[in-house]
Amino acid sequence: MPDITIFLITLCLISSILILKLYKSSPVKSHLPPSPFWLPIIGHLHLLSGNPHQAFHKLSKRYGPVFRLFLGSTPCVVVTTPETAKEIFKTHENVFLDRPHYSVANYLSYGEKGLIFAPYGSSWMFLKKLIMSKLLNSKTLDLLFPVRRDEINRFIKYLSQKARDGEYVELEGKLMKLANNVISRMFMSKRCSEEEDESSDITKIIAESGEIVGNFNLSDHIWFCKNLDLQGLGKKSKDIHTRFDALMERIIEEHEEARKHETGEAKDLLNILLDISEDESMEIKLTREDIKALVKDVLNGGTDTSSITIEWALAELINHPNMMKKAVDEIDQVVGKNRLLQESDIRNLPYLQAIVKESLRLHPVVPVIQRLSSQDCTVGGYHIPANTTTFINVWSLNRDPTHWENPFKFMPERYKENQVDVRGQHFQLLPFGGGRRLCPGTSLGLLTVQTTLGAMIQCFEWKTGKNESLATVDMEEGIGLTLPRANPLVCIPVARLDPIPLSV
Repeated sequence: MPDITIFLITLCLISSILILKLYKSSPVKSHLPPSPFWLPIIGHLHLLSGNPHQAFHKLSKRYGPVFRLFLGSTPCVVVTTPETAKEIFKTHENVFLDRPHYSVANYLSYGEKGLIFAPYGSSWMFLKKLIMSKLLNSKTLDLLFPVRRDEINRFIKYLSQKARDGEYVELEGKLMKLANNVISRMFMSKRCSEEEDESSDITKIIAESGEIVGNFNLSDHIWFCKNLDLQGLGKKSKDIHTRFDALMERIIEEHEEARKHETGEAKDLLNILLDISEDESMEIKLTREDIKALVKDVLNGGTDTSSITIEWALAELINHPNMMKKAVDEIDQVVGKNRLLQESDIRNLPYLQAIVKESLRLHPVVPVIQRLSSQDCTVGGYHIPANTTTFINVWSLNRDPTHWENPFKFMPERYKENQVDVRGQHFQLLPFGGGRRLCPGTSLGLLTVQTTLGAMIQCFEWKTGKNESLATVDMEEGIGLTLPRANPLVCIPVARLDPIPLSV
């Protein structure tokens, strides 16, 4: 028998013994959640090909709302109903405040600094407080409103040129660039598209970061691969980190030089963070690495989330022309045809708000939320041991038939009677997470998505298909940490307003 075969058999036996020993060592094994058949070494990885959230949903039909899996040698639990999610985010919130530890994320986040991957504690709470009170408060957002308005103007102008030329637009990349430019200018007074060096392109770096974090890393889950970089993800993460750090260092140095010659002009968010880092009265010192990690978190969290949401919502409207007409009629009535829709109009556009909310229900940008249990607890009547990676399948919660009529159908009208909100208080709709780690940029994200989508359908009709006639858009989901479309939305914009009323 070849040596490699003997080696693999030995590994299988050792893995099987370890998992079996772990299972039998639990004094409450009879109360552990049900679990499918597992394979040596890989555990249940063979059941999660394709989109994990869809695989989790199918498994829940057989094993119930709480079930146990092994990703390699990592013990995991999946919860799939609003009731079990409520236990995670409310009843046992103090148990599920941390995220699982992943080597790639650790490196990209400057050693789990920032807000997304940082462990819950005094530093995390300090950063969350800064974001809510200094960076994303109403005063600061109002101050930076011209930035958001200008970027939407530029985007609409670009679409107008495409409409005149009768050319197709690949919306995924353009919407991502729009979102990145908004965040980059708000934080650093710099448009990401102004970078001449392709390796320093912020959009490219952020896209690569999201892709690599979303990959399953054997080193994190297969015990004998712990110190091996078999997929090259460690090497890639180091390259991404080095490029981003060099970019941020240059931008921070430019800001520090400019601060020596203050002119009294409106500050960007990076300047606010630098002010805080120099404030000796702060209870916690904000370091340079904290600032870089926080900027990266906001870029990661606000770029593809906004662009993907707009893309899904527009695709749904193209497939439901009666709803498109209803939304456009509402905009024409409230805004008119002589000016571009603005952020201040959103409060008077309830149907547009409902469209975005319904799109987030069916296409949550983060379909699975991950938490790590810090101690033993009980969820859904089952024992959940400490240090268990816990997946909250938002995709399933948002489709729960006990809470949603026709749960797989796109129906913005459902919110006329149903006042469920997306801010973590209603556990059947959690597109932005829940509990204390609810996304702090929810309000800004919603406002940006609603304003951009509203301006796009106010100014243009959208045609898809090679024959330039309205056609059905496929709604197949792609694979990723976020929930992209499998096939990017490619359309021809047709101007419905002439001239396009750009804001001034």
